[in-house]
Amino acid sequence: MQVLPCPWHGVIPAATTQFDASLAVDIPATRQVQDALVRDGVHGMIVIGTVGENNSLEREEKLAVIASAAEAAGGRIPVIAGVSELTTPRACAFAAAAEQAGATGLMVLPAMVYVPAEHELEAHFRAVAASTSLPVMLYNNPPAYRVSIGARTLANLADVPNIVAVKESAPDPRRFTDLYNMCGDRYVLFAGLDDVALEGLVLGARGWVSGLTNVFPRESIALWDAVQRNDLATALKIYRWFMPLLHLDAEHDLVQSIKLAEAVMGRGSERVRMPRMPLQGARRAEVIRLVEAADAARPSLGL
Repeated sequence: MQVLPCPWHGVIPAATTQFDASLAVDIPATRQVQDALVRDGVHGMIVIGTVGENNSLEREEKLAVIASAAEAAGGRIPVIAGVSELTTPRACAFAAAAEQAGATGLMVLPAMVYVPAEHELEAHFRAVAASTSLPVMLYNNPPAYRVSIGARTLANLADVPNIVAVKESAPDPRRFTDLYNMCGDRYVLFAGLDDVALEGLVLGARGWVSGLTNVFPRESIALWDAVQRNDLATALKIYRWFMPLLHLDAEHDLVQSIKLAEAVMGRGSERVRMPRMPLQGARRAEVIRLVEAADAARPSLGL
């Protein structure tokens, strides 16, 4: 069996979806966010993931966001579309549509709401991968989605040639070593939880799928670059500065926090769609304080 090569590496932000005052998807504003990330030098972009509010969007809105990102990327970086649906047939149909809309890869989640048995999870991923010719990244996030992609599931899926990567968002960095020991180099691993990103990169992840890169993209890339040249001192300097903000990615209100942080830095709007609502009160004040403190204390790296 010939496994597809994994075309992804480096810092890959999970981009936000922007809304206008009526909470309609604002494609021009979304495109501005996407264009800015491309200009900042990210190595790829995920759209309509968790941070992109996938499950708050209608199908045609999702496809419009993908098409916008494909135009913004202009072939310079890969555009990975989230596939997050209630049923396997819907996920298969959307995967095919995302490919037609311009996505160059897919990040596939377990079916939403239902907590599957191991054989059901495997069947879901296998079916979605078969519906597209694109490379697929599986998204493991047990705290958010109540299911863990275990060793046996990954071993069973090893014969699916276009499942090439795993975004690992379990909060335990030991998973990176365990996955490598279980699967060798069959799957490319990506750090998917911001406040264990450096641990993942040091332990062999080929890249970092990040929420807070939307707010401080150049520092995120500088962290990646430092790891690539084995400059741990610089990587630690950036990581320690960044950590108070990176913790936001591990909270249930991560989308609101990231979008508020974008707004503070002039990179987007804090509008979200219900059931999410913009942060209020002490929580809102705390996030603003964290962003402003980080901005004032940026590490001097010639950025």
